[in-house]
Amino acid sequence: MPDSSARPLAVVIVTHNSAGVIEDCLRSVLAATGPRLARLLVVDNASTDDTLAVVAGTDPEAMVISTGGNAGFAAGVNAGIDAAPGCDVLVLNPDIRLKPGSVAALRAALAQPGTGIAVPRLLDADGNRQPSLRRRPTTMRAVGEAVLGGHRAGRVPALGELVVDERHYARPGVVDWATGAAWLISRDCIETIGLLDERYFLYSEETEYMLRAGDAGFQVRYEPAATAVHLGGEQASSARLWALAATNRVRLRRERDGRLAGFTMWCAVLLNELPRALLRRGQSGRRHRRALGALLFPRRWPIPPGGDQGYLCFSAQDWWYHNRAHSDFQLMRSIARRRPVLVVNSIGMRMPVPGRSTQVLRRILRKLRSVAMLVRRPLPELPNFHVMSPLPLPFYGSPWLRRVNAVLIRTQVRLVCALLRLGRPVIMVTIPTAWDVVRPMPRRCLVFNRSDRHSDFPESDRATIENLERDLLRNADRVLYVSHALLAEERELTGERAHFLDHGVDLEHFRPGAEPPAELRRIPGPRIGFFGALDDYLVDFDLLERIAAELPEAALVLIGDSTHPMDRFDKYPNVHWLGFRPYETIPAYGSGFDVAIMPWLNNSWIRHSNPIKLKEYLALGLPVVSTEFAELSGYRDRVRSATGHAEFVEAIRLSLAGGGPATPEQLRASVLPFSWTSRAAELMTLAEQAE
Repeated sequence: MPDSSARPLAVVIVTHNSAGVIEDCLRSVLAATGPRLARLLVVDNASTDDTLAVVAGTDPEAMVISTGGNAGFAAGVNAGIDAAPGCDVLVLNPDIRLKPGSVAALRAALAQPGTGIAVPRLLDADGNRQPSLRRRPTTMRAVGEAVLGGHRAGRVPALGELVVDERHYARPGVVDWATGAAWLISRDCIETIGLLDERYFLYSEETEYMLRAGDAGFQVRYEPAATAVHLGGEQASSARLWALAATNRVRLRRERDGRLAGFTMWCAVLLNELPRALLRRGQSGRRHRRALGALLFPRRWPIPPGGDQGYLCFSAQDWWYHNRAHSDFQLMRSIARRRPVLVVNSIGMRMPVPGRSTQVLRRILRKLRSVAMLVRRPLPELPNFHVMSPLPLPFYGSPWLRRVNAVLIRTQVRLVCALLRLGRPVIMVTIPTAWDVVRPMPRRCLVFNRSDRHSDFPESDRATIENLERDLLRNADRVLYVSHALLAEERELTGERAHFLDHGVDLEHFRPGAEPPAELRRIPGPRIGFFGALDDYLVDFDLLERIAAELPEAALVLIGDSTHPMDRFDKYPNVHWLGFRPYETIPAYGSGFDVAIMPWLNNSWIRHSNPIKLKEYLALGLPVVSTEFAELSGYRDRVRSATGHAEFVEAIRLSLAGGGPATPEQLRASVLPFSWTSRAAELMTLAEQAE
């Protein structure tokens, strides 16, 4: 296991209306970590006070990530983890004040064999020790605390969850879990067990995570040499938060140990709240009565603001056979952490026909196989993420058949929405042919994800698709662009409804350093590489052939399905077309490239595009050579661009000889703010605040 102290450290502070406490927290972090020895990330859950102004005034270099709404503590932590790939992560409440030396002590504790999480000693504002250590929650312990009270029950391990013995706080040790006001998580632990469970919204999420870490063989280590002051107190003063903490104890037991255990925990927590709700007055009585009501009329999961809002996405891709890095898939996966999501696979823009389309039979057969998948939850870690493939009749040139097709698809989609209880979802449309389907559907908001100008697609019925695009531009509540050029051209149609939403990148997935697959290692270097769809309306195959001819000493590695005849490269022994490779393996292939290329054609499609591939290459720390397109203007300091074939080949030579314009570390750092979590949060804000 790598030495934790050698890894970079990220400090993640989740805020929500924290203006009164965040300044002292930030100053204590800066004092405890030294100047820029840690990456500081403030994740803000839609504060309406001066939190962000205070952050900017206290530490202008802190990275601020907005979740776009009050998404809960777990979602905030996860957003911070997403923006800190490769780092150990110190999670802090904004009301924490670290004592000098605490970070070093926690990192030393984390370096102990088998440790996945390290926690400090907590003090209150008066310097008194806070009882922050806990035993595994059981029904017996919940009953003991209900009858005896937390501190008295804690003296008997079988009867109390709270650790009260002073001896346990005086020396280092291993605990089941601890208060999550301050805790350091190792990168090994994160990579093994994943992110926090966002369903809890607030309270019990750290309990679940630490217990899950223990299940995976990681220890939670308490280190008293690390000390932090925790102001706390919000739960005791808020009836809503008290009720949430009570009901989440039941949810946690149910999810870990089954329904019967969950029911017995419900009885134990009810035993705690019922007499106090009846006998106590004032604020104390109110919070117990609120908890009693939440227990008697429970929801399966707490619903954060907007949390009952579902999302329906008409994708331009098909989950079952296209690259899952596409923006609509990435955005919906991130949203599914907080909201129910149904992705409708591409309904196409025309029926493939011989003479105009390539690989006609193959394309029809793969769509039929996709339709046969029906409705699925393809990601076990995201139970709210659903994918369906309706059976379409993609004859968009005929008005009558278009209407029949729209009714057919709408019927299938509405049936699935009813089964998933998506009554009035936010509808996001990426493919323009979905307009006929969604026009009469009830919805909270219609978002047109204008990622490409689809009427420029060579196989489309241009006039029909242009009309559909125009209807969407006029009727959508929000129009999202990844191209400033396209946004400017269509501003007359969209007005203030248009918003630029840049692409993200899966930072955790696209990390450098993975060992390249064996088939790539067998190809001698240096390697000039490309991964993605080799579509004949996007990729300049003449340029690829020129690269192969003029750089015979280098291997040209092409990864992806092709709609272009690839036998033209048979005469070049240095060209290696590996075909399609699963998304999960792409970063390992990319890590074996010496130079990554984007050899695009000069056409309208490319001029209005913003390839996700660019950020993926940069996240891998690769030197990048690209043909010109408008959105490249923001990357001049990181990417070599070319306007002609000769210039492109020369840029590759320069990159092979001396690397990129910046170091691999600098290239990767430049895209760290662009996690898909942050992009999805911005989308949710735009959609859920639409009038």
